[in-house]
Amino acid sequence: MSGFIIGLDQSTQGTKGLLFDKEGHLIAREDEPHEQKLGPQGHISHDPNEIYGNVKKVVTRLLSKNGIRTGEVLGIGISNQRETTLAWDHQTGKPFCDAVVWQCARAEKICRQISEEDGDYIRKHTGLRLSPYFPASKMAWILQNCTSAREAAVRGKLCLGTMDSWLCFKMTEGVVFATDYSNASRTQLFDLHSLSWNDKLCQIFGVPKEALARVQASDSLFGETRLDGLFDRPVPIHAVMGDSHAALFGQNCRQSGQMKVTYGTGSSLMLNTGGRLVESEHGLVTSIAWKAGGRVEYVLEGNLNDTGAVVSWLKNGLGLISSAAETEKLAFSANPEDMTYLVPAFSGLGAPYWKSQARALLLGMNRKTGRAEIVKAALDCIAYQVTDILLAARQDSGMELLQLRADGGPTKNRYLMQLQSDMVKLPVLVSETEELSGAGAAYMAGIALKIYDDRRIFAGLCHHTYRPQMRERTQKERYEGWKEAVRRAFQDINT
Repeated sequence: MSGFIIGLDQSTQGTKGLLFDKEGHLIAREDEPHEQKLGPQGHISHDPNEIYGNVKKVVTRLLSKNGIRTGEVLGIGISNQRETTLAWDHQTGKPFCDAVVWQCARAEKICRQISEEDGDYIRKHTGLRLSPYFPASKMAWILQNCTSAREAAVRGKLCLGTMDSWLCFKMTEGVVFATDYSNASRTQLFDLHSLSWNDKLCQIFGVPKEALARVQASDSLFGETRLDGLFDRPVPIHAVMGDSHAALFGQNCRQSGQMKVTYGTGSSLMLNTGGRLVESEHGLVTSIAWKAGGRVEYVLEGNLNDTGAVVSWLKNGLGLISSAAETEKLAFSANPEDMTYLVPAFSGLGAPYWKSQARALLLGMNRKTGRAEIVKAALDCIAYQVTDILLAARQDSGMELLQLRADGGPTKNRYLMQLQSDMVKLPVLVSETEELSGAGAAYMAGIALKIYDDRRIFAGLCHHTYRPQMRERTQKERYEGWKEAVRRAFQDINT
């Protein structure tokens, strides 16, 4: 009997539907973008109903275009944009406001009002530095600014959650309000030591604990869905993970010491530390990779606010390119001696600096700096930022790092990938499977449903390897120039 697993990757820019057969081969993919709502104060929002509607669209097209009967779908795995935060009515399923996107720093004032002592407590118990990046302060902002959400909290009808919780709730018609360990660990409300919601953290942020989702294993059953009548029988949702965690799983970085970077709108570098919870002293955060097979695994992670978003800025903000594909040729054609640096702090800088007030900076130009050199600087800053995080992960973990696995759309760019290998001075293995977040969720669901054998499913992974080529002196000069540019970007907020 034929059968298929669907991986749903609900990302920052849109929703992807991936169709896998019973051998784990990718058969088809469908994408549906959603609106990026930019407010006058720099607020970034998404429409939750539009996103759920897009889930139904991509699944419908996957089935219809490929002649798949609904009864042939055996399971669904979900990966999601993390930290994006929503509030909705538990009874009606109606959102109280648009989702606050992970990039949005509107809760910065709330974070500034939290005491240093409480900030230390937050970091000790969650592994996360106090930042408007994480959902706790976003939830606090919603409660402070949305009257209907506050009223629902009083009535005991408020749901506060991340995108995975919203999708599971909608897909199960309100039956399941749950999240997994990976997403919970990113909220700044989940205690990594007790593995539960922390009462004091909820009190610090003013978030009612009873409004939070049930936390369950990443490979557990998150209910069944007919997707509003699309399926003729209930289909189990049997894996949920944050997108970066799902990509780590999809890259088969399931052993301690293995590391990957996912390039997207923002980027995430993760180092698997196994069952060892490593507290960062160098600007990274500690999270849970997943709970699967009854075992909790931890990671060290650094998140970058603007990586692929920098390329979008070149296209939509400056008009220097008409598509991302142009950047590779332009960067290769640029003057290699040009020392223009872009510090892409369009929404502050994340790890390892944690400067939410930092602003973007372009410096080092001369009379000969032109379009190609600015495009090159935009790609360079992606590789430099990832290098910052990798060096911090090496210092925190004390591990010998042997390679860096890479995935995501920007890995198609040969200039960027070669520079990344040169900067980290390690082989960079680029997955030939581009969408590993959705794939990782599908693999986990298939394994949990005993459709996939975990040894066979990962045996077919293919990579293209980039190896360091740059002279050590050149590498050192270029990276030191980057560090100086970052220091310059901080001058205005430090004075």
